[in-house]
Amino acid sequence: MVKDVIKVTLDVDEVPRKWYNILPDLPEKLPPALHPATREPVTPADWEPLFPKGLIRQEYSEERYIDIPEEVREALIAIGRPTPLHRARRLEKHLGTPARIYFKREDMSPAGSHKPNTAIAQAYFNYKEGVEHLTTETGAGQWGSALSAACALFGLKCTVFMVRSSYDSKPYRKYVMKMYGADVSASPSIKTKFGQQTLATDPTCGGSLGIAISEAIETAVSNKNAKYSLGSVLNHVMLHQTVIGEEVMAQMKKIDEKPDVMIGCVGGGSNFAGFTFPAIYEKKKGNLDTRFIAVEPESVPSMTGVACGKARYEYDFGDTAGMTPLLKMCTLGHDFMPQAIHAGGLRYHAMAPTVSLLHQAGSIECEAVGQDATFKAGQMFARTEGIIPAPESSHAICSAINHALAAKKTGEKKVIVFNLSGHGLLDLQNYADMFGF
Repeated sequence: MVKDVIKVTLDVDEVPRKWYNILPDLPEKLPPALHPATREPVTPADWEPLFPKGLIRQEYSEERYIDIPEEVREALIAIGRPTPLHRARRLEKHLGTPARIYFKREDMSPAGSHKPNTAIAQAYFNYKEGVEHLTTETGAGQWGSALSAACALFGLKCTVFMVRSSYDSKPYRKYVMKMYGADVSASPSIKTKFGQQTLATDPTCGGSLGIAISEAIETAVSNKNAKYSLGSVLNHVMLHQTVIGEEVMAQMKKIDEKPDVMIGCVGGGSNFAGFTFPAIYEKKKGNLDTRFIAVEPESVPSMTGVACGKARYEYDFGDTAGMTPLLKMCTLGHDFMPQAIHAGGLRYHAMAPTVSLLHQAGSIECEAVGQDATFKAGQMFARTEGIIPAPESSHAICSAINHALAAKKTGEKKVIVFNLSGHGLLDLQNYADMFGF
């Protein structure tokens, strides 16, 4: 048993060749998406104005494992897969905990986050079907950066609507996107009818992911040979991210460890899903006895808010304008206007339907943490492990620290694993604002 390991690596030939699809293994059948006009279940054909057929097939597939195209797998390897699993020994020592803390390094991609795992796949399937232009939204900019890079890889035009509060506070993210050739606009913008309407009502609107989604969809459907791409929420996005969790399972097996707790931050749910879904399947088979904890901001409590009435588990639009199909999910309401929190990637009003269902069924837990505690946890992690985390990832770190301190009180040698979903090197202004640097 290799308990003193510092880093667990995999060989290139161990990069997953299949994505894990959780749909056949959910506690109950996922409620169908509903057409915004008829309220009838959406058919695959209804999605075609937005997505290529290859992604639509994945959205509906009941196959447990879906082959990863070799061209996609090679691109994932080129940008750094497989990623290492690290033991946070210095953090453990600082906390004085008997717990063993591990973290998955999804911060090491060129975009600085887990987002390329699906951006590359989405760009590929669009490219294969002759699409020339992709539109999208982005919060903190990690998704916009990833899709911009993926579009450059496959020769596609990319248009990004970035939530205005992040556009103003994270200028280097828009520079990254523009370096990859993307057209980037602060949302709400004057480039769409919905953006113009929003600004007419509130000229100082800081924006939201819901508004940016509406603008991206409007742009996609009004341009020839264009499709919409998104970085979270829908099933095919969750699917692509499971390369993370499949690698984690292989890495834990290499050192003969089993996670007692797995933790990921949640905004729309993609990094948490990719990190935990393969392990949730292992638990269903009886191979694990793990707690799965999703961590969201106190100011955007889409799941934790259900218990106190701030949020609901019901059908809602994925965007502010009401252009998307209705999805059954934990939601604060599609017109929810979040605070301009520093973790811009976690400001979405709702949670992915699959993650929402798992939470409602009791298969996963959810915690909410405040911004002050989150940033302090990120600073502690930087000073012990030498990595500056994204503010989003610091939510998971904050929870991991809390569980490690709980283990200290009980003396339990728990194995805590969290997903370091992104680095914070382009979020330093937020840290500076928080700590008064």
